[in-house]
This record gives sequence, structure tokens and C-alpha cells, in this order.
Amino acid sequence: MADNPVTVTIARRVVPGREADFETWADRLTDSASGFPGYLGCGRLKPGAGEGDPQVWHVVYRFASQEKLDAWEASAERQHLLDEGAELMETVAAQKVSGLETWFSLPGMLTNPPPKWKMFVVSGLVIYLLQVLEYTVFGQFVTDWPIPVRVLFMSFPVTAIMTWLVMPKASVVLRRWLYAAD
Repeated sequence: MADNPVTVTIARRVVPGREADFETWADRLTDSASGFPGYLGCGRLKPGAGEGDPQVWHVVYRFASQEKLDAWEASAERQHLLDEGAELMETVAAQKVSGLETWFSLPGMLTNPPPKWKMFVVSGLVIYLLQVLEYTVFGQFVTDWPIPVRVLFMSFPVTAIMTWLVMPKASVVLRRWLYAAD
């Protein structure tokens, strides 16, 4: 089975007055990461006016697999750059997600994903309900289609609805249960 891409989100509190230095340092860190195999991209979010701690910046980067990410994170080059940047900021939170965990990320919240069994239960129930709804509405129109075409027609809309509509809302509605300490 192929490794899933891994997304890392890091919240860093920048020393007041050192924001420009932090941006220059973060650009160097990104440039370095981009030279490593499996690097898929990076983004940096400045703190917004009126949003929590005005000094906390969020950095998001993505690698093609956990193995590729581990190679970057274990590199001497990265460690050297982190040592250089230590005077500019402190890391206040970090999160790694791959696969289904991305469906369970909460806006503005850096936390570990819920336990896999909870993600399984919620995903399974939502997929089941969406499939029943879709087959109820469209099932009569696709009964004569070849099975691979029918499955394709039915699975892509469900996946899109899950990713962009249902799971972001379900994660918010069920957050107390999903993220409760077991």
C-alpha cells in the first residue's frame, strides 16, 4: 500500500518586532525543504487582526510520505536552520495529519486527530447515509449501467460531499466527543 501524503501544521509565536527576520528565516527554511525528495509545498499564515495571539504564525508544509517527511525532519540542514531561528520564535503547537485525519481538522485548532476508531465510526456512518440518499435519488437511473461506471458515478459525488460539506460540519458538531480524552 502506498504511503499517504503528510501535512504538518506548526504554530510559532514570533518575538515582537522580529516579524521581518522571521519571514526571511522561514523563507530560507522553505527553500531548504523544497530541495528534499517528496516535498509537495508550503504555506505561511500571518496572524489576523483580532484573531487570538497576535504573534502566532502558522506554517503548513506537505511531503509525499511519512518516510520523505522523516528524512527532512531528521536532516542536519533543517536542524541547523531551526537552531538559527530559535531566537526569533518558539513553537507553541504542531500537528501531523495524513489520510482521513484531514477530514477531522477543526478551523483555528491545532490538536492531535481523534482516535482512529472514532474517525472510522463517523466516516462510516456519514458514507452510509450519503450512499443511501444518493441511491434513493439516482439509483433507478443507473441500474442498467455497468458496475464499474455505476460505482464511479456514485462514489465521486459522495467523496466530494464528504470532503467539502459534511465532514467539516460534522467535525465541529461532534468535536466534544471526537476530541474527548478517552
